[in-house]
Amino acid sequence: MGRTIKFGLQQPRFQFPSDDGLFQVVKRTAQEAEALGFDSFWLMDHFFQIPGVGRPEEPLMEGWTTLAALAASTSRIRLATLCTSNAYRNPALLAKMGATLDVISGGRLIMGIGGGWYQQEFDAYGIPFLPVGQRLRRLEEGVQIIHKMWTEEAPDFQGRYYAIKGARCNPPPIQKPRPPILIGGGGEKLTLRLVAKYADMCNIFGDVATSRRKLQVLGEHCAQVGRDPSAIVKSRLGTIVIARNETELLDKLTRLCPPGMTPDVYRQRVMAGTPSQCIQACHELVDAGLEYLIFNMPDSYDADALRLFAHEVMPAFQ
Repeated sequence: MGRTIKFGLQQPRFQFPSDDGLFQVVKRTAQEAEALGFDSFWLMDHFFQIPGVGRPEEPLMEGWTTLAALAASTSRIRLATLCTSNAYRNPALLAKMGATLDVISGGRLIMGIGGGWYQQEFDAYGIPFLPVGQRLRRLEEGVQIIHKMWTEEAPDFQGRYYAIKGARCNPPPIQKPRPPILIGGGGEKLTLRLVAKYADMCNIFGDVATSRRKLQVLGEHCAQVGRDPSAIVKSRLGTIVIARNETELLDKLTRLCPPGMTPDVYRQRVMAGTPSQCIQACHELVDAGLEYLIFNMPDSYDADALRLFAHEVMPAFQ
């Protein structure tokens, strides 16, 4: 293929068919993903469950504190949120949290960040839900503050929304010059412009055609700011349901489809298939310009599902 494609595993749901404690299942999943060669393990930054994944009343652990525990329970796999909402925490505090997690993990943090989008969550927790333009302008200032706090001894910053003065971040992150910053989202006018200016990684959603278009737009923004687009790692988040044969696949789709969705509709919205079918679908995404594929797997708590993907699909891209 000419290049190695990396794979990440996202854990967006904490509703497990097991009597084991929630964290024990998540820890076991992250450790299994690490042993199988996944490059990264991702959690959401939400306070209760989002539409299309589960019901609002389902359990959902807070992402950053859970990652800190996983940092002490793993040794190689990179750890990240997809994505932290800039609006939920002061960016100077977030820089300090990220540096601490990088130290705990021995240099394995990816800082995934975005503007935030789930208004019901903002309203429930009493966080002002500003118009999208304001959220993204705040995100731009937040990313600049994080960058400065990770690379300068006692930086100052005065923006329209945020300010810091001699904001020390000691101990600093282990990764040099700093941990990679991923800006999530595919907004073509504002978000991808921020990616072109500040990010080391992007994350987009959508099918092959959508992914190709988003990356083309990103390339145009890079040209406008004088940046080589190859300096940005292009990732995509999607859901995958993998099975050894069609009979097993149909059974999984029936069992795993989200509340309020039929198995047929679910199959159209996710990557679903046998290993050979998933390999083909991943090749199409790679051909569209993606180089880092992040999947959530509704049955990731089942080690057999993770092993099937890792043993049958991942080797085709290494």
